[in-house]
Amino acid sequence: MGRKLVAGVTPGRGGQLFDDAVPVFDSVGEAVDATQANVSLIFVPPPFAADAIAESVDAGIPLVACITEGIPVHDMVGLYRYVKANPVRLIGPNCPGMINPGARCKVGIMPGNIHMPGRVGVVSRSGTLTYEAVGQLTGQDIGQSSCVGIGGDPIIGSSFVDILRLYNDDPDTDLVTFIGEIGGNMEQEAAEFIGSSEFTKPVCSLIVGATAPTGKRMGHAGAIITGESATAESKIRALERAGSRIIPTPADIGDTVAQALSEIGLRV
Repeated sequence: MGRKLVAGVTPGRGGQLFDDAVPVFDSVGEAVDATQANVSLIFVPPPFAADAIAESVDAGIPLVACITEGIPVHDMVGLYRYVKANPVRLIGPNCPGMINPGARCKVGIMPGNIHMPGRVGVVSRSGTLTYEAVGQLTGQDIGQSSCVGIGGDPIIGSSFVDILRLYNDDPDTDLVTFIGEIGGNMEQEAAEFIGSSEFTKPVCSLIVGATAPTGKRMGHAGAIITGESATAESKIRALERAGSRIIPTPADIGDTVAQALSEIGLRV
């Protein structure tokens, strides 16, 4: 059908139309050709989300964030291989997206008003705990370089290590706030990377789910204890051995980060 224009309605003005129409395209490829778009944000329902991500990859978009929760695992297995075989970074699915407060750039569903520019990076499996961390940091006048929610589904496009590597290379990030949870072994992989000579920045880590029962899914589809390595205790031990400062509870995020910054001379 080609390019279409959609007009919105202005509330409280008797149904007057906006002055500027919003361009709508029949395909991601057409949108890229017309606008040179370089980011795709996916809200498509679970049965169709994998195809939507693949369409963005096919259109040559280098960064894709998928908010959708519960994409069938069978769909994600094949899609994961396809994404990794192409020059694209996928954040999510089941994530809040990412934000860079200093650049005033938000790609996701997080409340932008709680963020402030600064030099602490935040990476988390939990969207809600990302907001909690940011709220506490901002409340202590600790700004954020960028914040990334990697997603809570069993198969996601970018791991903790992927994002930690970016923070390690980012000259605008001095410290990383790391928020993990039960299920899987991504936190142990992150701990190994944090403890390696390749990673050079301080980390404050919170692992939630210490009281979760074995075998019961808690919130995220990926948050389920299926073995010793999936427990909160195992993840905390691994991060402690790697030299990360452990945040005792979600209520202690701001205080722990403030203390860490003070001790390394980055906060008076």
